[in-house]
Amino acid sequence: MTSSSALLTDRYELTMLDAALRNGTAHRESMFEAFARRLPAGRRYGVVAGTGRLLEAIGRFRFTDAELDWLRAADVVHASTLDWLADYRFGGTIWGYREGEAYFPGSPLVIVNATFAEGVILETLILSILNSDSAVASAAARMVSVALGRPLAEMGSRRTNEYAAVATARAAYIAGFGATSNLEAGRTWGVPTMGTAAHSFTLLHDTEEDAFRAQVEALGAGTTLLVDTYDVEKGVETAVRVAGTGLGAVRIDSGDLPSVVASVRDQLDSLGAVNTKITVTSDLDEYLIGALSGSPVDAYGVGTSVATGSGSPTAGMVYKLVARRGDDHEWVSVAKSSVEKVSVGGRKTAVRRIDSTRTAREEIVYLGDGPDGEPEGAQDESRERPLQATLMRDGVADPAFLGAAGTKAAREHRAAVMQELPIEAFRLGAGEAAIPTVYR
Repeated sequence: MTSSSALLTDRYELTMLDAALRNGTAHRESMFEAFARRLPAGRRYGVVAGTGRLLEAIGRFRFTDAELDWLRAADVVHASTLDWLADYRFGGTIWGYREGEAYFPGSPLVIVNATFAEGVILETLILSILNSDSAVASAAARMVSVALGRPLAEMGSRRTNEYAAVATARAAYIAGFGATSNLEAGRTWGVPTMGTAAHSFTLLHDTEEDAFRAQVEALGAGTTLLVDTYDVEKGVETAVRVAGTGLGAVRIDSGDLPSVVASVRDQLDSLGAVNTKITVTSDLDEYLIGALSGSPVDAYGVGTSVATGSGSPTAGMVYKLVARRGDDHEWVSVAKSSVEKVSVGGRKTAVRRIDSTRTAREEIVYLGDGPDGEPEGAQDESRERPLQATLMRDGVADPAFLGAAGTKAAREHRAAVMQELPIEAFRLGAGEAAIPTVYR
């Protein structure tokens, strides 16, 4: 493998390119749009994630000799198309919702303005990143909302592949998780990392007490001791005896959590460890976290559920051509009309209507004006918040959205956006999208 992202794609994108280059339509100016026709079952909003990763991946979308040699050997496209790919650099403009933004069915999340040739071959790259990362962020945001301010750590690296694990940690952090167990996410994206010991560390030692002493000696009394390897009550007693009443936290990874947590809190208090916190990490999802809202839990660690989108591993986004220039150089709106797969053609500008209580009431999508234009019929700006930003212009990504700084900005934006959603958005029961999408 090379550092190029060019073959992280489907073959039909290059065969479409091949045919379009041969018949002369490849260079028509076009607009592609990524959007979700619907939200996963039971969801009332989604959270955009993956934008920063996507922009960096587009920057690496280059066909080096290694990619070209393989395409040639596999006889994927004609030699003339290989020559075109050798010089490929995306030179178009991309508008889209800022990372961390809430979205709803029909929200024009990413708009790619380029030639057909430049835009069509980005389809799989765009969808594979946004679908996965947004699924994680959307699930994580639900967990954050029911955690009621208690910190959550992402611990799902062992539940997905090694590369997805890094993206998962980043998306969960954007959605409000405070830390990850994944070190590469810390190095690449600036996500705070955490972790102490697993059951294997306790089992390595002759006694639980020996294991606790070794951990405290290495990490200090402020560490978190895992107390459920054998017997929770004995584990808590040993932990406090070894670390003292200044023990940072105990972790519980099994059992009937509401009753176990209550007993552990009472035991810690009776031993004088009144400031020792309780962390739980046992196959949690948003429903179990919500059920623990009345328990004396101080922090959560979530693995499988957040890494798999809590039952919805993809956001269901699609990427469609919505407009192209005609022979007269005027924009032509195009749309798919297949049953249950209808798309809305045309260039779009999206805003969110905010009422006097600073609550979102509608997602308004204006048709016919480019994202840089003033939408026809726009109301006072204080009531309509623009949703699209210029992510990339003339092939150059806005650095504000990249790297660790871009990840932090996305996290801050998500936190602000959550403040404007109506209360109905945060209910876990099945229901409609929190606000409607209206086309004008």
